[in-house]
Amino acid sequence: MTNTPTPALPQPGNTLDRWAHAQLSPLTRGVSTAALRMAFDDWLTHLSHNPAEQLELTQKALQSIQQLASYAPRATQTSCKPCIEPLVQDRRFTHASWQTWPFNVISQSFLLTQQWWQDATTGVRGVSPHHEAVVSFTVRQLLDMISPANFVWTNPEVLEHAAKTGGASLWQGFQNFVEDAQRLRAQSPPPGTDAYQVGKNVAVTPGQVIYRNRLIELIQYEPSGPKVRPEPILIVPSWIMKYYILDLSPGNSLIKYLVEQGHTVFAISWKNPSSEDRDLGMDDYLRLGVMDAIDTVGAVVPKQKIHAVGYCLGGTLLTIAAAAMGRDGDKRLASMSLLAAQTDFTEPGELELFIDDSQVTYLEDIMWDKGYLDSTQMAGAFQLMRSSDLVWSRMLRDYLLGERSTVTDLMAWNADGTRLPYRMHTEYLRRMFLQNDLASGRYPVNDKPVALTDIQCPIYCIGTERDHVAPWRSVHKLHLLADVDITFLLTSGGHNVGIVNPPGVPGRSYQVLTRKHDSQYLDPDAWLQAAPRHEGSWWPDWAGWLQARSGKPVAAPSMGAAAKGLVPICAAPGTYVLQK
Repeated sequence: MTNTPTPALPQPGNTLDRWAHAQLSPLTRGVSTAALRMAFDDWLTHLSHNPAEQLELTQKALQSIQQLASYAPRATQTSCKPCIEPLVQDRRFTHASWQTWPFNVISQSFLLTQQWWQDATTGVRGVSPHHEAVVSFTVRQLLDMISPANFVWTNPEVLEHAAKTGGASLWQGFQNFVEDAQRLRAQSPPPGTDAYQVGKNVAVTPGQVIYRNRLIELIQYEPSGPKVRPEPILIVPSWIMKYYILDLSPGNSLIKYLVEQGHTVFAISWKNPSSEDRDLGMDDYLRLGVMDAIDTVGAVVPKQKIHAVGYCLGGTLLTIAAAAMGRDGDKRLASMSLLAAQTDFTEPGELELFIDDSQVTYLEDIMWDKGYLDSTQMAGAFQLMRSSDLVWSRMLRDYLLGERSTVTDLMAWNADGTRLPYRMHTEYLRRMFLQNDLASGRYPVNDKPVALTDIQCPIYCIGTERDHVAPWRSVHKLHLLADVDITFLLTSGGHNVGIVNPPGVPGRSYQVLTRKHDSQYLDPDAWLQAAPRHEGSWWPDWAGWLQARSGKPVAAPSMGAAAKGLVPICAAPGTYVLQK
């Protein structure tokens, strides 16, 4: 596959402007203030011109005041029914002490206020859906900041715990705060993450790096026995994350699980780019990443088709490669499995809040200064999307209750961030999120656009129920784009926990259904009704799907292919994964 000409990036423009935006970014956490202003201007302008909506909001405010005034005198009674219930996912006021006076009145007042602002920021006639979502999200974040659960004197659980410990919990919380501030200043990883060392107790599945270029190391894993399925598996992880999310502790390792199922497994480990890699583009990731890996796997296991697996953005890139290969008559893929990977970006969920022309331009200026997008800026966006879980609940536990959560291998991996090169991330945001080129048949490979209808191999596609990065209804849109058999599976959990889903963990479940290429389309709601639910991990179902499309076991291939210049370079996990 030859190099795809990279489209021209936006011109550098005024260097002073770009420099100023880059210097401002730490204060705004990478969020464009211009985008926020446009959203709030749209909302305020339309609301100010809608007297009926203003009157309705005034009436709702008065009703809330009346409800609270009626509730407050009865709040001392244990049987007093609340005037408003928190949302199902809101766990801030579940502790029994919140039902006692005066904390029940405080929490009810906050919930009523929150409900009023939700009504005020949604459904205003004339406001664009994107601006409405931005305003509602921003107001929700501001309200979360002033939640009574976040302050010592308005949180009965904190006061009760402080009384039991004689104030020791507050002192410990202060020490936790100081420690975190020192770690943040020194750019050190969170406490507890040092218990997990790459190559020592995570990413320990035995293997060898058999190929390396300026962008990837390709790891071949040692077989679990003398015989393996003839078709190898190639894993293409996202370069937004380090590959070993799929090879965590041995009990949490998907790669180890596949090896134990009798497969020859290869995995890409992406380089963590620096300023010198600023001009690496999407075509480089396709050519030096997926296609070089496919060529290498084919050299080690010749004359065998490949089961290709793509996770998150790696799945999107793999889909591009599969479409180009199908278009060009390249039949080296036996199947394609996509783990929480989007191909249509018209409904990307809450991530869309951070992606419009203003925001992308702002990110370009930030990346232009350094040549890459830092992992802390990406983490900030993800934390905002799940602030109640990732920010405020952690603050309550660590600083107000003085407790530290036990760090898991997944949490330690999450703190091991990566960077994104300037050109690639710009192309990705503009081509995928803003223009939706892939789903629209405009994404070029070798100067010709690819169409997902050209994919020739069967697909196993996985979505996760609580995914904030690749919402499952967006992932499900692949049914509208590909003309092959698609097995779609929806699993419990989120973008990471739903994929790191080993057998034996209680409370996990999944739904799965296969659509033949000539069958009728089922929309997401119809699919939910039709797909049977199963308890447990989805890994065995996928393993069975792969084995049904694999041949009988044969002798395991050699590690690398010395005759073709593919001599093992070093032991897994290699060197690229260790780059900070």
